[in-house]
Amino acid sequence: MRHEAVQTGLKAHLNRRFAVAAMLLLSAVVAVTVTLIVVTALDRVASYANHLDEERSRETIRGAIQTFRYQLDATLNDYAAWDDAADNVYDPSPSDWSDRNFGDMTYDSDLFDVAILLDRAGRSLMAYSDGSPIAGGLGGYLRQDIQAMLKEVQSREAGGTPQVSGFVRTDKGIGAAGVALIRKKSGEIEVPPERRAYLVFIRHLTPGTVDRHAAAYVLPGLSLVPASTRSTHRVTIESPSGVPLAALAWSPRAPGDMSRQQVEALVTTALVIVGLFCLTLLLTGWMVVRRLRADEQAAVRLSLTDQLSGVANREGLFRMLEARVAEAQVTGDDVVLIYLDLDGFKEINDAYGHATGDSLIRAVAAGLTVLAGDPSALARIGGDEFAIVLKGEDAQARAEVLSEAILSFFNEPLLLGDRVVVVGCSIGLCVSSGGHVDADELIRRADMAMYSSKDGGRGRWTFYDAGMDDAREMRNQLELDLRAAIQDGEISVVYQPIVDAHSFDLVGVEALARWTRRGHGPVSPDVFIPIAEASGLIDRLGLCVLDMALSQLKRWPGIKLSVNISPGQFRDPAFVCRVEDLFEQANVDPQRVVLEMTETYFIQNAERARMALDRLRRIGVRIALDDFGVGFSSVGYLRQFGFDRMKIDRSLIQSLGDGHRAVEMLQATVALARSLNIPVTAEGVETEQQAVILRLAGCDQLQGYLFGRPSTVEDIDAYRARSMTPRARAADIAFAAHRGERH
Repeated sequence: MRHEAVQTGLKAHLNRRFAVAAMLLLSAVVAVTVTLIVVTALDRVASYANHLDEERSRETIRGAIQTFRYQLDATLNDYAAWDDAADNVYDPSPSDWSDRNFGDMTYDSDLFDVAILLDRAGRSLMAYSDGSPIAGGLGGYLRQDIQAMLKEVQSREAGGTPQVSGFVRTDKGIGAAGVALIRKKSGEIEVPPERRAYLVFIRHLTPGTVDRHAAAYVLPGLSLVPASTRSTHRVTIESPSGVPLAALAWSPRAPGDMSRQQVEALVTTALVIVGLFCLTLLLTGWMVVRRLRADEQAAVRLSLTDQLSGVANREGLFRMLEARVAEAQVTGDDVVLIYLDLDGFKEINDAYGHATGDSLIRAVAAGLTVLAGDPSALARIGGDEFAIVLKGEDAQARAEVLSEAILSFFNEPLLLGDRVVVVGCSIGLCVSSGGHVDADELIRRADMAMYSSKDGGRGRWTFYDAGMDDAREMRNQLELDLRAAIQDGEISVVYQPIVDAHSFDLVGVEALARWTRRGHGPVSPDVFIPIAEASGLIDRLGLCVLDMALSQLKRWPGIKLSVNISPGQFRDPAFVCRVEDLFEQANVDPQRVVLEMTETYFIQNAERARMALDRLRRIGVRIALDDFGVGFSSVGYLRQFGFDRMKIDRSLIQSLGDGHRAVEMLQATVALARSLNIPVTAEGVETEQQAVILRLAGCDQLQGYLFGRPSTVEDIDAYRARSMTPRARAADIAFAAHRGERH
């Protein structure tokens, strides 16, 4: 019985081994099969994407060729079916009318560059090319195709439109040509057939024309090539008789191949991982591990592992650092601690809930594990903070490369289920050369460097230096002084004029906070505003500025007030109620006040932002989207939130001197706002030329140093009393001159 029990146990053990091995082998086969399917699918998707792009480019070029011919055809119709042309061409008295109205128009024209006037027999009455009479014979222009067009036009005189167009070859190259009978606009022909004249226009496909088509239709490498050129990426240009004249060829972009190259490294990594996974499965199936020891090791790992992310926790990081520092003290290697904190994690947690926040932590941990290359070197310290430990002679150089890779990883949006979130990070690094800095100090210094990265603009990495301790102490003292300044009423408000774009009359002011630190002097808003936002003082500071500005607004009837609102204020659930209380206390009409907000909060908290905006509108205040053109600048946000005004960022204004593209971008931005019935204010106006361009583009309000810097109450009073008529008249003159140049 005992032997049978042993045999039964052995058989059961063997069966379990066989079952485990078979399951592991099956899993490996499935993994390999799925990988091959995915690779094949990627290849097919790439090929199909290339094919679609090639067909789109071919159809685009065909359309461009037809449009080129249709444009010439339309131009020819305008000139040939023209009462003045019929009167003057058929007038028997000598006249240079045809030279002036047909020939001279070929000079530097985008419509046609050759104009020829023929009689019934095809003899030349006038011939111009590029603004000059054509010397010698016209054999280089009036070739067989144009002669055939002339006959076709003559055959249509009895019925139909006496006009024909097509592509031809001349001595100048390939171009669209058209032949039309000179007639009245109504189509009436008052001269006998033997006296009738025919107008020939030719518009050549010059390299410049081809380049403009390449830019307009986004066709890289577009060029005019001989018809005999062998290429699958070309469209033939044929004469009316069907003879190939030339071809437009382009360089295929192959988006499928580019996409495949983008993921090639990931696919290769996946194949390697699958191979290692399969090998690990096969090897694991035949390993014999003592259960008790495995349980003990599992318990130890559990105590040092973060349960949410699966990487080491704070205690695990501390032990890891102690071990690495001890080893470095023996080997003389460097130990580098990379300490990173997520930027924007709290907003995602608040907006989408903790479940999404947990998913984000797990996704970040997975990404950092791949980037670090060694899962045991990664730890989650808590909340949204992670750390990576590197050791070796080149640890510092590797840490810099890894930090850049981490920043690149966070530059891409993360897909969490059916949500796409954008989160950044700030990184601090600290080096323990030869293990001379212990674990506790390494963590403190790396944390200090991380906060320095946040203060420096986020999305960056910074090495610790001793000056950071002094800087942190100075920042802490600055925060304490700012808190006291707000409490003691030491914050002042200045006002920058906002003028009407046409009359330059003062129509509003923007309230701006200023702080003169006791014992130190003025502090730049670029310094104390970020400190207020980071420390939570922005709520009190913003309400303080709004309160003082409302009190001042009562003495400026007819003037509107603009006040900036920080995303930190907007996140306060009680913000709207506090604003309403301030209006009641100041006894000011809310419709005279515009609250300016950047798009950052709307992107991260769309639903909450919409609710808060609705409550503010019920009070009566206006809402303006500030700094449009510097961030995401989405049209969807303009339509979704229905802003009462748009303020164009000063960067667009300052770029107006860079050329036509900057002006066109500005005009497109203003046109977008006007199509949505949103008035536009341009800020950062410093020159009268900028003011004229902005007025011409459609901006109704202007703000900038041209009209006044941030000023005291007394300066604004003086500004209101000062006449702006001379400057407005000068602007009107410049405006009229500018419009004349455009026309």
